[in-house]
Amino acid sequence: MPTDIVMPQMGESIVEGTITKWLKKPGDKVQRDEPLFEISTDKVDAEIPAPASGVLQEIKVVEGTTVQVNTVVGTIAADGEAVASSPAPAKAAAPSPAAPVKAAASPAPVQPAPVSAPARDEDEHLRSSPLVRKMAREHNVDLSQVPGTGMGGRITKQDISAFLDRVETPPAGRPGAPSAPAPRPATPAPVAIPGDAVPMTNMRKIIAQRMIESRRTSAHVHCMFEVDITRIVSLRNKTKNAFEQRHGARLTFMPFFVRAAIIGLQQFPIVNASLDGDTIRYHRHVNVGIAVALDWGLIVPVLKGADELNFLGLQRGISDLGERARSKKLKPDEVEGSTFTVTNPGQFGAVFGLPIINQPNSAIMGVGGITKAPLVVTDKDGNDSIAIRSVVHLTLGYDHRLIDGAVADQFMAFVKKTLEGWSEEVG
Repeated sequence: MPTDIVMPQMGESIVEGTITKWLKKPGDKVQRDEPLFEISTDKVDAEIPAPASGVLQEIKVVEGTTVQVNTVVGTIAADGEAVASSPAPAKAAAPSPAAPVKAAASPAPVQPAPVSAPARDEDEHLRSSPLVRKMAREHNVDLSQVPGTGMGGRITKQDISAFLDRVETPPAGRPGAPSAPAPRPATPAPVAIPGDAVPMTNMRKIIAQRMIESRRTSAHVHCMFEVDITRIVSLRNKTKNAFEQRHGARLTFMPFFVRAAIIGLQQFPIVNASLDGDTIRYHRHVNVGIAVALDWGLIVPVLKGADELNFLGLQRGISDLGERARSKKLKPDEVEGSTFTVTNPGQFGAVFGLPIINQPNSAIMGVGGITKAPLVVTDKDGNDSIAIRSVVHLTLGYDHRLIDGAVADQFMAFVKKTLEGWSEEVG
């Protein structure tokens, strides 16, 4: 019997999803856990893996159609079974979102491919997730060699990541290390010809709605501070190669800014708070939203409990969220629950930005580009001189209903002081 492909429930509050792209067509061979189609919900865009190995028999729901969770959107058949064509693109009179679209073409036989899927140990499936098995395939790892820390010895993503950190050599390291697989190319933005009318994507609609809601909700005010980060630039240049060899992770500037913001939020907890009607809700932990620019939009994954992470934990967490955002591997609960947001327009050359607050946060910090500039430097004896320094402009967008200008300036002055006098070990 064919295996049904269903629209998954990507979170308790999600009741429907839109199929944005099929990665296979009827007649194509698929392997279990291989990315099969992409969906977009009001929380996140994600790739959905195939539930079984075989041949994609039929596509029941065309791209661009929104259906309720658990709707059958296609079927996978064993090699050699009849395969139906994909349905024609949806017309103006589209079916109800809850009703799948049936294929109209008559089935055609498909010759089985000569190469069959590699045999899998059933116990391996029982004690690991599809993501873990995919990581194992990509890195040629025998899961029987990976100790599992989950319930009943289940191998978690953290288990295989730690295993890979131990056995793989960073790119600049020793010879003979296995090379990392090339990342899947990001979905390109649609090319529009002047004069065309292109419908908004589901993600773009959600972004537009939330930006307007934020402007209507919060009393936006911005302040901007110039920060001399020459010490941090020098520290990173000296330690980045050793850091990468030791930890298998690139040393970027973002964890410096996030760490400084966390220390500042602990000193000024009102900046990490949020309004709930007439109540001010002070959050126990700092959950940092990290804005990630995608080729097809913008998303803000959240690093939960960032105040409990050391510098290395921040670097790994930020990199992991960014990579999975770009490869559509985020879960719905990873894009909600932030208490403060950091965005980085400087990566594209902006001197600074005036970001819109990510609701229900009360503040967002924008990191501008790092440039060299002549600054007046005062030595310990009070003598002034002009020196070339590495400078960044940090902007804080804050909700004036909750945060007074004096508090916002004090918070940013504390962040500036922390960065300019950086003394924390980077690992």
